[in-house]
Amino acid sequence: MFALSRLTIAVGLSAMAASLSAAPLTLPQAERLALADSPMLAEIQARYDAAQQIPDQKYALPDPVLSLGIVNVATDTWDLDQEAMTQLKVGITQSFPWPSERKLAKSKALKRAKATEAELREARNGLAYRVRQGWWMLYFVDRALEVVEDNLQRLREFNRIAQSRYRVGEGLQQDVLQAQLQLSNQLDQKLQLQGKRRWLGAQLNSLMAQPEIAIIELPIIKIQTDYDLPSSEYLLDQALKSRPSIQQKQRMLEAARDNQALAEKGLLPDLTLGVSYGYRQDAPNGSSRADLASLMLGIKLPLYAQSKQHREISQRAAEVIAKKEALRAQQIKTREQIDQALSDILQAKEQRVLLEQGMIPQSQQTVASMLSGYRVGDVDFSALIQEQLMVNRLQVQFWKTVTDTQIALAALEAAVGIELDKPAESAIAPEGDFASYFSSLTRFPVRGAHHD
Repeated sequence: MFALSRLTIAVGLSAMAASLSAAPLTLPQAERLALADSPMLAEIQARYDAAQQIPDQKYALPDPVLSLGIVNVATDTWDLDQEAMTQLKVGITQSFPWPSERKLAKSKALKRAKATEAELREARNGLAYRVRQGWWMLYFVDRALEVVEDNLQRLREFNRIAQSRYRVGEGLQQDVLQAQLQLSNQLDQKLQLQGKRRWLGAQLNSLMAQPEIAIIELPIIKIQTDYDLPSSEYLLDQALKSRPSIQQKQRMLEAARDNQALAEKGLLPDLTLGVSYGYRQDAPNGSSRADLASLMLGIKLPLYAQSKQHREISQRAAEVIAKKEALRAQQIKTREQIDQALSDILQAKEQRVLLEQGMIPQSQQTVASMLSGYRVGDVDFSALIQEQLMVNRLQVQFWKTVTDTQIALAALEAAVGIELDKPAESAIAPEGDFASYFSSLTRFPVRGAHHD
């Protein structure tokens, strides 16, 4: 009994700490907070801003080279007027890549910038999914805590009944001890759920860039349960058009093709044009000397093409193949994710319907019947306790299927890359009164309160 009291005090203190919280955090609010102040998104945004500055750089001509010098100075006297060819020379040289190279380089940079922009959108979608997943997992723990609390009340009632029967000599002491043991087990389960809630809250705070110690309270909301979703083929077609990660792989493939074309242009000669002006001093005898002008044309000769340009062309061709396979792998992964999400939604629906329309109301009616039997000594107390624990497990599993549906739906939207139009066919707990919702199931042992 002393150990039970200590557990009760610990649970009470945890509940008091949890109650000191701010206004309930809705799912849209959580998403806005996460997307507004994410270091990961800020890093990708900075890379995208940097990538946007590259295309114009790639299209610009190389910087010209200015040269200054003294040419053909006699080394015996170092006089600038001794030799007629001595000059003070100034020149400028400009390189001109093959005409289409600059366009290809700019095109490649533009496509890489677009790939980074698509990476940013994919990261936003991924972060939104993680926030939705964390929010719904936290929501599930809240509902599980409510179920456990309701089960604790029922076990306390069973304990009082067992003690009353024991006092009048109609019950066994082992029934009282078993009731107290199961109460302790339920209190332990409640403590574990509260610990899991703190951990999930810290994770959600981390995604929202909030202090981990901030206590999160979630509102009680109306939950849509069944959705009229498109087919897998339609969703895959939408994903191929809209998912940012596929667009990113496509842009990287296009950039690799531009890179391959640039490598092939490396076999063509680049031109270098230079002009210079040479100033000559008058001769020692006073006669004037004409200044000299020079024009130079340089051509890059691919003499080592076999070991340089041809190998680079082969390298770029292999990179194109790699980008093609990366795109194909992402498309296959997307199909897998869509099929998995649809399967999870369907499985959760089937399990929820079974629990809602069959197992939960039947189990609750069984408990009610066995409790009546126990009062008159016709039912074993251990069987009654086990059946009540079964009700507890089924109700927790029910909320698991409800929140799993929402998490799978969030995964589906992340896989497709857009928010889906999801007309709902039904919803649960329209008033947010979950205790009365489960109680209502006992009045419909075969047919649930909602239809699919």
